[in-house]
Amino acid sequence: MKNTVADHELPRPQLEFELENFVRIFRRIRPVSSGVSVGDVDVFGDTVFLNGAAGGDHIVYVDFARRYDLNRRMQLAALNGRPEVVRELEENRSRIGILLADVSGHSMTDALVAAMLHQAFLTGVLYELDRWGGVTTHLFENLNTRFYSSVSVEKFVTLVYGEISSSGTFRFILAGHPRPLVFSAEYDSLVTISPERMIGVYPLGMFPSKDDVDASRNPEPLRYKEKYTVNEVNLMAPGDILLLFSDGLAEHGPPGEAYIPGRLEEVIRRTKGASAAEIYAAVTDDALELAPARDDLSLVVIKRG
Repeated sequence: MKNTVADHELPRPQLEFELENFVRIFRRIRPVSSGVSVGDVDVFGDTVFLNGAAGGDHIVYVDFARRYDLNRRMQLAALNGRPEVVRELEENRSRIGILLADVSGHSMTDALVAAMLHQAFLTGVLYELDRWGGVTTHLFENLNTRFYSSVSVEKFVTLVYGEISSSGTFRFILAGHPRPLVFSAEYDSLVTISPERMIGVYPLGMFPSKDDVDASRNPEPLRYKEKYTVNEVNLMAPGDILLLFSDGLAEHGPPGEAYIPGRLEEVIRRTKGASAAEIYAAVTDDALELAPARDDLSLVVIKRG
């Protein structure tokens, strides 16, 4: 007798167990704490998932000083005659990396792609620290190549990855992701940032990297992705606030009433004296009061004290 699809279907109790097991695994790779800090810079971010406990949005904090033994790494780099790596590792004491990624889609299964990115990204960070002393654009070129090879175009990944220093400098790359916003304490409003300081390229996995050394082994693509560009903005004054968010917030609101920029600015202005966690809560509560979510909704608030 030939096997049929029905012969391989799991019974409902087993399906429910597998789903619960997947959700437990996904929860373990989410940040234990949704907030971090460096110097007087306070960071808090989280995700409101559209469909329960998991989805396509994902946040990873890279608290270099707490996550990695920088002293040991510096010793090894010095023994190997690599002073430039030692210097870069030393800089990591005063900066924190923040990855906000958004898989196209918001179903439970999209969380699998987010989990793939989580592990690949953190594995890549280890190699980057060993080779360069810090995270470089090479990591994201390699991630793009890997996702292009393994994930269909229907499941590309947008992301912003940046590092905030204790001085308030935020250096970042954009891959098809909404551009960050800055609320100026001096002007008491969102401020316009030059497009030249917000350069982005295509999402991970959509097109191969132009300088992929294995490009000759791949079918001729429709086009290539340009190199990732490192952008920089500065939180110069105490009270300045930087906002990173997914398109679940960028496109939020009822028909004809976008949440960003107007209503978002109003909430930030009212809560600017609060902590990053309190500002996050105020924005997400207000957004969901305005309209039901239609996508996973992620927000990271970076505030200079």
